[in-house]
Amino acid sequence: MIVSVVSKIKTRIILFFFLIYLLLSFNNFHICFFSRKYNDPYCITAGSKPGFQISSEQNESFTGDRVSADHTKILRSGDTKGYDDVLEQEDKPKNIGPVSDQEDKPKNKADLYIEEEYSKYIKPKSEGERYALRAAVKYLYLQRSWLAPGDENINKTLSCEGKGVYVYDLPSKFNRDLLVGCNDILPRVNLCSYFKNEGFGEAIENLGKGWFRTHMYSLEPILHSRVLKHPCRVYNETQAKLFYVPYYGGYDVLRWHYRNVSDDVKDRLGIEVLKWLESKESWRRNAGKDHVFVLGKITWDFRRDKVPWGSRFLELQEMQSPTKLLIERQPWQVNDIAIPHPTYFHPQTDDDITSWQIKIASKPRRNLVSFAGGARSGKPDNIRSTLIEQCVSSTSNQCRFLNCTNRSCMNPKNVLDLFQDSEFCLQPPGDSATRRSVFDSLISGCIPVIFTPYTAYYQYAWHLPEDHRRYSVYISEQDVKETRVNVVEILKAKTLSEKEKMRSYIIHQLLPGLVYGDSNAKFKKFRDAFDIAFDSLLEKIKQSE
Repeated sequence: MIVSVVSKIKTRIILFFFLIYLLLSFNNFHICFFSRKYNDPYCITAGSKPGFQISSEQNESFTGDRVSADHTKILRSGDTKGYDDVLEQEDKPKNIGPVSDQEDKPKNKADLYIEEEYSKYIKPKSEGERYALRAAVKYLYLQRSWLAPGDENINKTLSCEGKGVYVYDLPSKFNRDLLVGCNDILPRVNLCSYFKNEGFGEAIENLGKGWFRTHMYSLEPILHSRVLKHPCRVYNETQAKLFYVPYYGGYDVLRWHYRNVSDDVKDRLGIEVLKWLESKESWRRNAGKDHVFVLGKITWDFRRDKVPWGSRFLELQEMQSPTKLLIERQPWQVNDIAIPHPTYFHPQTDDDITSWQIKIASKPRRNLVSFAGGARSGKPDNIRSTLIEQCVSSTSNQCRFLNCTNRSCMNPKNVLDLFQDSEFCLQPPGDSATRRSVFDSLISGCIPVIFTPYTAYYQYAWHLPEDHRRYSVYISEQDVKETRVNVVEILKAKTLSEKEKMRSYIIHQLLPGLVYGDSNAKFKKFRDAFDIAFDSLLEKIKQSE
């Protein structure tokens, strides 16, 4: 009996010290908890190997919402995961990537201030959630430290010394060939018209110069065309600081979304492009740290886990060091950089931008609030139905609802006319946290109303300011879900001075940096979204040397 008791005590002591070892090593320590939106628990870990849940993104309309077109009816069998609701703190992906022990607790007043500011959006319910919040915020601040300084004379005095940009001449199967079958990328949907004009799509004559019917997933060909004409482009690899890899990974995964093919087929081209790069000394020299990929879809489409959706391209070990530009980033991966969704406006000159600024600054705003989107049928936990109800039941017609489920939003003019006519535009998440509609509203001078920080605040470190109150209104989605607030009533309380100050900042300060200019753009006064992104990429490389 005594021997048995001693043996049990020894066993418990060994287990205790083993747990302490795991905690101290932390590479093997996981904080895991369960969520109603994931079939499996997700774990916060310091390990470097990614392992993420994937979102339930589907093809959407021009506002970033699903529509009732035939192709949107082809849903994935058994897929119940995703960001169909707002992303909450308890619903993050599994891993957050390596974070040092020193980052686990605030060290000074600045850290305390950061946590306090961001806790306004999310109230951590556990130490694990608090750790995840700190990590997301610190990575965001690190990305902001790479933002290249700019002023109105930056393009007049541009020097390319030490800023060479090299564009790989990849075999066409990795990019242009993916567009050849444009009428067959999605079942029963012809995308060919969207690939015209170097990815801008067909011109929209009734909107004026610089307006195109641009598809939300056209980022890859648009930026490819711009990089080919970058003023600092070099043709000798030894003169380059930044290496651009023109792999159209977004179109690669999109073509398999609604087809019953194996995971090997979905992953094949991404693996092939990495094998091609591994044959290059320029890649091997820095393990790809000075390389950039532009991927025109959300990060979750490249982080396949349990659900057979997308590829595992961003989970590959070779892809941990390069920088990835995406329309939606993973908040716990510092080399995931979010840049604006493409809008319909692609100016060529400073005058194009100035003319548009003057037009929307003087535009009468007859609607206080508007919402262009659709409800999520069968998803009672989504806030959209509540927002629509509050909108349509508002008195004095202060809120206008454009129902995208009847294909109204497929016409860009319908959406832009609504936004230009409104003071506030509601921007709840759709099938993922971010929305193209946020940028459509901003370039229309409509103040976006945000319901989760993952829609914008934790995303666009280079293109949106740290202080979100300068360009948006934040309302907790939990308050909306539990009907503790009426969104229209909250917005009615905003003063004329508050609205004019925000709108002026959006139009005159933010707008130029949110649009992607024409491939032949000659800006002297402004920097567009492309300029900001690539200037900051070069700054990131410079700081890492």
